[in-house]
Amino acid sequence: MDKKNISIIIPNYNGRQLLAQYLPDTSAAIENAGVAFEIIVVDDGSTDDSVEFIKKEYPQIKLLINAQNCGFSFSCNQGIAAAQYELILLLNTDVKLLPDYFEHQFKYFEADDTFGVMGRIIDMEGDNIQDAARLPKFNGLKIKTDFFYYTEDANDRLFTFYLSGANALIDAAKLKEIGGFYELFSPFYCEDIELGIRAWKLNWKCYYEHQSVCRHQVSASTKNYQKPKWVKSTYYRNRFYLHALHLNGLALVGWYIQITLIDLLPKLLAGQLWIWKSFTQLLKNRPLIKQYRGRLDVLMAKHNSKRSIFKVVDEIRQSVNGKTLIKIKTS
Repeated sequence: MDKKNISIIIPNYNGRQLLAQYLPDTSAAIENAGVAFEIIVVDDGSTDDSVEFIKKEYPQIKLLINAQNCGFSFSCNQGIAAAQYELILLLNTDVKLLPDYFEHQFKYFEADDTFGVMGRIIDMEGDNIQDAARLPKFNGLKIKTDFFYYTEDANDRLFTFYLSGANALIDAAKLKEIGGFYELFSPFYCEDIELGIRAWKLNWKCYYEHQSVCRHQVSASTKNYQKPKWVKSTYYRNRFYLHALHLNGLALVGWYIQITLIDLLPKLLAGQLWIWKSFTQLLKNRPLIKQYRGRLDVLMAKHNSKRSIFKVVDEIRQSVNGKTLIKIKTS
């Protein structure tokens, strides 16, 4: 089996304690992989001593520093641009890689159409599964994850709708060609879903490997951000962006009607006024959304693809037919 070399990209915002806890495990896992590697930490305007810590304790790490806080997508894209190896692991600061994390992932990249693979995410203590392969569905015209799933057959190659931004191992050339994450989604939420959809539309495949395991410290990275209403507003705004980017024609019109009746009006009537900001930001950014759609159209023409989001969802759902699935409800 051909093992490809790896650039590990870790976006960081005020995560000095997390870096101290989990960088040793990251280093151990990549050294165990037996490949050439680099670790790139992109500091996103931290106000703690993250930068000083990296410079002092890990001088071998490539450190990129944002002058101000720009969000997850921007920081990852800085690291992607600087990465020099064949595969890129996008890794959150609050994730602990197990020592053999990479062992079962190299096989996927023997296929030319592999975009990337993610591993199983479990709690920091115990074996409770937080995240596995994601099966998509439509609720009306709204794209959702139906459930997380896996099988106990080690020979199964399972598709996933998208790769978790917390631990995604991706073909570097494809990731750079596709343009990384859309910074429209900054500071966070839904950018990994949208990236996965783009990859599938280009006829590239996203996989889940159950034997590759990492632990995740829940809510350790987003707790540095603002109040709950702001977080909700950002989440809904980015969900709106996701659909506006990938629905077309009558489906897009129908979706606007659906969110107006199901999301916007009920929440406004219930006094949840933060939803109005989400919706107005969608309307304000339609010209930028149009530009992003145009970029994808060019890439799809280059790769001779006419895949719609409906065809992507159908293909992934059909791929599990006949398999014995263990399902995990999404939160």
